[in-house]
Amino acid sequence: MIREATVNDSVRIAEIDVISSRYAYKNIVPDEYLYKDLSVENRMPVHRKWISEKRFEVYVDEDSDTGIIRGMMGIGRCEDDDKQGAFELHYLYVDPDYMRMGIGTGMLRFFEQKGIEKGCPEFVIWVLEDNRPGRQFYEKNNYRSDGKEKIFRRWNKREIRYVKG
Repeated sequence: MIREATVNDSVRIAEIDVISSRYAYKNIVPDEYLYKDLSVENRMPVHRKWISEKRFEVYVDEDSDTGIIRGMMGIGRCEDDDKQGAFELHYLYVDPDYMRMGIGTGMLRFFEQKGIEKGCPEFVIWVLEDNRPGRQFYEKNNYRSDGKEKIFRRWNKREIRYVKG
C-alpha cells in the first residue's frame, strides 16, 4: 500500500535512504561518503524537514500485513525552468531487501497517476549518469533521456534528465 509519509516515518525513510544509497551508488560515490558521512542520524532531520515543510509530497510503500515500510519517494512539480508544467520524481528508493518485488514499479505508476491527476502532461526524473541499473529501470518504463545534464552537487556527479509524456 502506498500512503503519504508522516514525520513519524522519518527514521525508516532515513534508513532506506542510507542503505539504498550504499547499494545503488557503490563504486559511483566514494566509500568515504557512503560509509562515513552518510548516516541515518544525519539524513533523518532532512527527511523530517521535507515531510513537515511539504517541500515534496513524500510517500511510502508500506506492507499491508506487516506495516514495514519498504520504499519511499518524493514527488512534485518539476523545478526545471524549461519544464514548468511537468511533474518530477525527485527521489525513489526501495530497501534492497525488497527489490525485485514490483515495489519500485508500483511507486513509479503511483507517481505518474498523481501527475495525471494534477494535469501534468510530462514526467521528469534526474538519474546519476553512472547509475546504470537505475537508468535501465526508467528506460524499461518508457522514460528517455532528453539530452539535458547537470551536476548533482552533493556528490559532484553528472545527472541525466529522463522524460516521459
